[in-house]
Amino acid sequence: MSTAGQVRDAYDECERITREQARNFAYGIRLLPGGKRRALSAVYAFSRRVDDIGDGGLPREEKLRRLKQCRESVHAASLDSADPVLVALADTGRRLPVPMRAFDELVDGCEADVRGMRYRTFAELLHYCRCVAGSVGRLSLGVFGSDAPDLARRRADALGIALQLTNILRDVREDRSEGRVYLPAADLDSFGIESGDEGEFAPDADAWAALVRFQAQRAEQWYREGLRLLPMLDRRSRACCASMAGIYHRLLRRIAADPDIVLRERVSLPARSKAAVVAGSLAGARP
Repeated sequence: MSTAGQVRDAYDECERITREQARNFAYGIRLLPGGKRRALSAVYAFSRRVDDIGDGGLPREEKLRRLKQCRESVHAASLDSADPVLVALADTGRRLPVPMRAFDELVDGCEADVRGMRYRTFAELLHYCRCVAGSVGRLSLGVFGSDAPDLARRRADALGIALQLTNILRDVREDRSEGRVYLPAADLDSFGIESGDEGEFAPDADAWAALVRFQAQRAEQWYREGLRLLPMLDRRSRACCASMAGIYHRLLRRIAADPDIVLRERVSLPARSKAAVVAGSLAGARP
């Protein structure tokens, strides 16, 4: 097969992964023109691979070994690779200013997950959020493009942090059942909530509601800064970014309105609500 054919097939595989495995991400990515859509699919496919290792059921040492392989493989990505995701990433890096080194930060964050890191302060959690989500924001910006890259990178990083803070609230029940606690210990202490080592949270309802709304307000501050990225993007990239951010932003507001819901179930928006966000993004509405 020709190199062009290999690259085409590699992107097809990345788009398949994105269609089948992305949830909120897929709503925005399909709004991009073909070249950017394929590139962002490659970024997603590799990021998903890293996440799946961190969240999977393998023993800790095997996870760390595989994450190390991911780190090495993305640095060695080439059009000659036998791995279609790496072929697509190599082509993306050749065509667009995607900061491939940001994948190192993503791997760093997943390694922290595997090691069971907990965060005493918000400053510590912020570093983790920059690794696992700010990095993806900066990678995505490399696909979107901007005339003011330094400022845009800071705003893309902020938007990634906002989305990750939303994820932390959404997934608190599931994470707790797996022994993971991302809410800063200082905040739990401040609101009188025990984190413990096993089992799920069973906090006082009023204390829990106050903590969740405090964390949601903190996330809103990062959304305010991150959403300032949108005017810096071209129309299709702006619609893509606004769709993804808008879905998470609505999710955060739903959690803030009913803090107890995250202890009962994994919160998501219905498909019609996501479609409404996409339609609004195309029309230029602010998330």
